[in-house]
Amino acid sequence: MSVDSIIRDSATSRRGLRWWNLVVRELVVFLRTSFGSVFSREFLTVLIPLLILWEVLPRLGVVPRTLVPPPSAVVVTFRDMVVDLNMAEHLTSSAIRFTSGFLLALVTAFPIGVLMGWNLFIRKHALPLFQILAPVPPPAWVPITIILFGVGLPMQIFLIFLGVFYPILFNTYQGIKETDPRYLASARVFGASEFTLITRVYIWHALGSVIMGIKIGIALGLIMLVIAEMYGGRSGLGWLLLEAKEYFQIDRMVVCMVLLGFIGWFLIEVMKYIELKLAVWRIGR
Repeated sequence: MSVDSIIRDSATSRRGLRWWNLVVRELVVFLRTSFGSVFSREFLTVLIPLLILWEVLPRLGVVPRTLVPPPSAVVVTFRDMVVDLNMAEHLTSSAIRFTSGFLLALVTAFPIGVLMGWNLFIRKHALPLFQILAPVPPPAWVPITIILFGVGLPMQIFLIFLGVFYPILFNTYQGIKETDPRYLASARVFGASEFTLITRVYIWHALGSVIMGIKIGIALGLIMLVIAEMYGGRSGLGWLLLEAKEYFQIDRMVVCMVLLGFIGWFLIEVMKYIELKLAVWRIGR
């Protein structure tokens, strides 16, 4: 082996080691920021007594155990669902539907919101339409969506899209529209084009509003995921929740609710981490 190849291999190893160290460091930061509030002393003083009451009251007969299954029974039910119902397959199906609808909403709502906030002509023509359609509750679209798309994946993706679209659209529009004119004037003094203003000033100023819209969209998207899977499909958390309701299996219903809550919390924490890394000027506010 030549000296040059040894040097190249050594440089490659160092780059790989630096990359791995960066990944581990960022993972530690994410875990600290996301789980730090959950395992804080203040929150545990609330969570632990609630879990104890939840466990003890049904066992003492204060509340019916058939209606309020204790946490220990919920854990056993979760294990049984993982083994007997192939929970991983249902979670994968829900993840595919949610991701498809979420990404479709993001790639459409974000640029439309940017254009409406940036250009008065586009705003006057497009904003009234969205202001008329937005108050319609997304579940109200279910019947016409089934007629248009049938019962299947396109219908489910469209319903999730509706839940995510409007929060991202209006928060992006508001954030772009409220960009500080001083920033724009300063950039124009240095000869910035409108495209540069959009990509370097408007969007970065509106980043906090955009991420807030995405957080709200995640919550509404999960709601529409459950509704979509209840109306169409034979898999997913929504379908499991509907099946448990039909057979009055409250412990399984609680498992599905806890999983949906955990997924929503985790996704919102991911968005908080992204905001922490991108919107560095907001740290400490």
